[in-house]
Amino acid sequence: MKCVLTVILGLLFLSSAHAQVPNNVPEPPYLKNPGIPPFRLLEVDSLHYLTKDDLKKNHRVLVIFFSPECEHCKHQMRDILADANKFKDIEIVMATFQPFDEMKSFYTYFRIADHSNILMGRDDKYMLPPYYRMQSLPCLALYDKKGQFITKFEGNQKVDTLLLAFQGKEK
Repeated sequence: MKCVLTVILGLLFLSSAHAQVPNNVPEPPYLKNPGIPPFRLLEVDSLHYLTKDDLKKNHRVLVIFFSPECEHCKHQMRDILADANKFKDIEIVMATFQPFDEMKSFYTYFRIADHSNILMGRDDKYMLPPYYRMQSLPCLALYDKKGQFITKFEGNQKVDTLLLAFQGKEK
């Protein structure tokens, strides 16, 4: 009898706890405003800021928020660079909040300067993580040629998965 009573009380507790979860959680900013966010990233030269106005018009955009010390982020970068020719018409914006010297080391190690379509900067105002409600890294947000949001991924993604998401929007 005690066991049955314990189960019933447990179920009542769980149902009341579930009922208190708010149903009116606001929509995340990246869905409310489906355009490329108004980011401002301190570039690797430490003199200039990169903004969405610096992106080429009528190009697809891949925003990657990463940490230079994150193994998943390094793996994602290796995968993208291994198929760099498949990304030649996609502007890649890489952003981090980590220390500037770590970002610069990542930039040098992966020879980002050799890829004119990859831009990198430090999100020194920590704007992007709450904008995308990031839970894990890398966080990848895809935008079509009109600058409209396609989808968001968190964690490593296969190159084909990213390219299919871009293609799906263009059909």
